[in-house]
Amino acid sequence: MKTKLLFSCFIILSLACKKSSTTSEEATPNTNTTTVPDVYKKIYGAQDIYIEGNFVVIKVNGLPDHNSPYYQNTTWSSKYEAYNGTNAAFNKNPNKIASFNYTFKIPLNPQVATTHRATALGAIGVSLNGVPIYNQYAGPNNQPLTGEINSFDQYAGHPQQQGAYHYHVEPTYLTTAKGKNALLGFLLDGFPVYGPLENNRTVVNADLDEFHGHTHATADYPNGIYHYHITSTDPYINGSGYYGTAGTVTQ
Repeated sequence: MKTKLLFSCFIILSLACKKSSTTSEEATPNTNTTTVPDVYKKIYGAQDIYIEGNFVVIKVNGLPDHNSPYYQNTTWSSKYEAYNGTNAAFNKNPNKIASFNYTFKIPLNPQVATTHRATALGAIGVSLNGVPIYNQYAGPNNQPLTGEINSFDQYAGHPQQQGAYHYHVEPTYLTTAKGKNALLGFLLDGFPVYGPLENNRTVVNADLDEFHGHTHATADYPNGIYHYHITSTDPYINGSGYYGTAGTVTQ
């Protein structure tokens, strides 16, 4: 009788221990506690930035924080400003700025790609104010920007047919505010984009590799990193494709 009683107590205690262990495991959240590096916090136009696995996730609406003639007759018409730039050939396109739900997922620790992927039309990166960066071509067939460049507003951006505002060239609003040598954004491969000045010298295409970048220390990366530079001539921001393995963007 005593043996049966002891066995029953053992079973009850075992079940209690199993239940307690399961409850404890369920109460432990399965979250990524990696802190977003400070350099990504410079993307002041982001609605949210967080780490997901090996990626930095950046959510933006793509609306420029500066005035533009392309804000005319939109929800944000208070930011309308007639063109007052220096291009005498300015020709406003028929599109208006619209808001989107962009999600950029870029590598937290970017690495050089084994096979370098060409950039596509559409967003290839994100700038500090949350405006997408596009490549050096006009749609739909990778045409030079020769004609389209005349539709860029006074801050060197414009919207496409669906209203997605973007920069193909130097975002002059940012370089005026942050400096021509400053970090201006990131491409989808996670490598940073810097302005057209370096060590008080204007960067030209001949200073850069085929992807439009080079490697050395910067103010944000004192240990050195590959980075792109904006130049005043084609290809402007990116050359023959991504230097690193590109992440994704959805909208």
